Amino acid sequence: MMSVEQQLTVLRRGTVDLLPEDELIAKLREGRPLRVKFGADPSAPDLHLGHTVALTKLRQFQDLGHHVIFLIGDFTGMIGDPTGKSETRKPLTREQVGANAETYRQQVFTILDPERTEVRFNSEWMDRMLAADVVRLCAHYTVARMLERDDFAKRYEEERPIGVHEFLYPLVQGYDSVELRADVELGGTDQRFNLLMARELQKAYGQAPQVVMTVPLLEGTDGVAKMSKSLGNAIGIAERPEEIFGKVMSISDTLMLRYYELLTTEDAAAIRAHLEAGAAHPMDVKKRLASLLVARFYDAAAAEREAENFGRRFQRREIPADAPEYVYETPPDAIPLPRLLAVSGLATSRSEGRRKIVEGAVRINGKRIADVNFQVVPKEMGALVVQVGRRHVRRIIFSDPKRPGVDS
Repeated sequence: MMSVEQQLTVLRRGTVDLLPEDELIAKLREGRPLRVKFGADPSAPDLHLGHTVALTKLRQFQDLGHHVIFLIGDFTGMIGDPTGKSETRKPLTREQVGANAETYRQQVFTILDPERTEVRFNSEWMDRMLAADVVRLCAHYTVARMLERDDFAKRYEEERPIGVHEFLYPLVQGYDSVELRADVELGGTDQRFNLLMARELQKAYGQAPQVVMTVPLLEGTDGVAKMSKSLGNAIGIAERPEEIFGKVMSISDTLMLRYYELLTTEDAAAIRAHLEAGAAHPMDVKKRLASLLVARFYDAAAAEREAENFGRRFQRREIPADAPEYVYETPPDAIPLPRLLAVSGLATSRSEGRRKIVEGAVRINGKRIADVNFQVVPKEMGALVVQVGRRHVRRIIFSDPKRPGVDS
């Protein structure tokens, strides 16, 4: 195991808060594997790159010989995290939470070492709690202290509703650390209040308080708002390799450096210096970032393939040889283009297909189609290559047993 100072050098990178650092030093000097907790509520089906900032830090702990507890908040997910919200969140059902939790369990091991990871669910202890237990838990914190939270304080001042159950959320999150006897807990900067509450609850239950470590909130592809699927600026770790690669290539050069710092072990300062000195081209540096991320969630072969595909499609304006195919069985004599986009998966609906056409984002065999009333005639066109935007491509093959040869 590395020395304490060497471990601190690794762990400090990319962190915002380390509270208190002297307690972390004392725990590291004990020479035992620390219990490092990270919790995630399964409020959406998939994890995105924003989640992986903390997961990357957890992997660093594992590589240093420590034990990670990945806590899936299946109980707190039914309450709904009020952090940063201006109004009460709609709670999820147990069925929704359970389905989402299963995808989380599968996806975290694209980053974490299964041998050093303990996956837990907070329903294990919360479902056993009696009403009297909940009352005793609530007795450890005051309403005044709860209203110190910026989001609660703002809603209270603006006379917006605050559900009593929302006060329970940080209490339950804090109590999770009691049950798990956490030495360290990681979270985004927006979780600082909740993480510090856990320290107070651990003291109340006679435990040594955990060290709080916060990491930055990762901006989404727009470079402005926190990465979120609901905002449409997220890169999901379960997305197809071409989607991950293409979305990374769409971010700004400034955001690219931030992604390097928070999502990789590369020296972001050295990369910045090379760019400023003109010793590296931003496009090449960004392609390396996209390759690193695709390789992390898939493999090196997928990363190499997508780098080559990107070069063909956008630097040499070619279509990848392995573009996905869609077989349109028994097509009618003429198909409205918006309908074709919807059924082939290039648009989520006909209305979105029409919108993409109006935006000038649709091409057939390389030719832009701007007419929303355009009709595709299979017997005249045969197989097609249809593109929507810069990244979505399908080879459309028409198959009709009554018309042999059309799909050739």
